[in-house]
Amino acid sequence: MSDPMTVRARLAAPVATVHRALTDPAELRVWLAEHAEVDLPTRYEFWGRYTPEGDTPQQRLLHADDKSLRFAWTLDGVETTTEIELAPDGDATILTLRQSHFSFEEAMTGSSIRGVLQTFWALSVANLNAHLEGRPLLPRTDFTSADLRGELLIDAPMDEVWTSLIDSERTSAWFGYPVGIEPWAGGRYAMGGFETGYAAKVLDVTPGRAISVDWGPTGVSTWELAESDGRTKLTFVQSGFDEGNPPYGAWTGAVAGFAELRRFHEVPAWQPIWL
Repeated sequence: MSDPMTVRARLAAPVATVHRALTDPAELRVWLAEHAEVDLPTRYEFWGRYTPEGDTPQQRLLHADDKSLRFAWTLDGVETTTEIELAPDGDATILTLRQSHFSFEEAMTGSSIRGVLQTFWALSVANLNAHLEGRPLLPRTDFTSADLRGELLIDAPMDEVWTSLIDSERTSAWFGYPVGIEPWAGGRYAMGGFETGYAAKVLDVTPGRAISVDWGPTGVSTWELAESDGRTKLTFVQSGFDEGNPPYGAWTGAVAGFAELRRFHEVPAWQPIWL
């Protein structure tokens, strides 16, 4: 088995507040799952349409204290392990999440639902931080539906948000990973930068308003902007994929990225939550 996948973030609340958000079932239903039931130290369960294979609860609590949580989670017939640790950082909290049985190959091929684990936890932690900051949550992925669409309001002018979507340097800053963008029809959209050897294709651009990118088997991403009472509404859609095997992992990762796009424009002296 490979080393655990790790997600680390600085969250906008002290440890006790973060711990409560992680273990109070009412709060879990806000930011994590459609359904949640917790009775420490014996029960920790979440399920529903926003949870992979969420028809029934599949978690088994292994350990819980005031700064850590560990549970088994069966996915695609395999019992994985999720471990969350909290450490104080002034008035903030450093959250470290380790997830076993994540395979990058499964993420790329869609051969197992376990391939969504990295982006599932990225979006979940982003929404946990939004909940702690008092911001609206990002759309959660409905794992029972092939309709992959959502929208987000950003408190910034539309031209500034547009630049953040099509300028390589600004996109790389808020996404936290090099992105090379040629913002014209037929141009390249390269995760990892232009030197990685693979790039998606920009299909269409309406300057200042919309861009569509063809990712191949995972379909076409379309991002469209509109004015909304002095703010910018970003509508995002994934289409043109095999509806029998929706690209939940890719979609969820894109939505998680938009958490920092919003914070990039709305938080003074912005710093990403990701470590």
